[in-house]
Amino acid sequence: MSKGKAKAKQVKGKLKETTGKATGDRSMQAEGQAEQVQGKTQEVAEDAAERARKGLKP
Repeated sequence: MSKGKAKAKQVKGKLKETTGKATGDRSMQAEGQAEQVQGKTQEVAEDAAERARKGLKP
């Protein structure tokens, strides 16, 4: 997954979380938070892979 897709997943998660808060839907809020974490994790993994390709240390 690219860093752009990972960032998009974070934004989508934030939207879900905000919608969940606004509507009182705790399930949607939790899903949004989980998506944000997944997106951030993927972004960090991409950064690490990029550093490895370039021969840089973490």
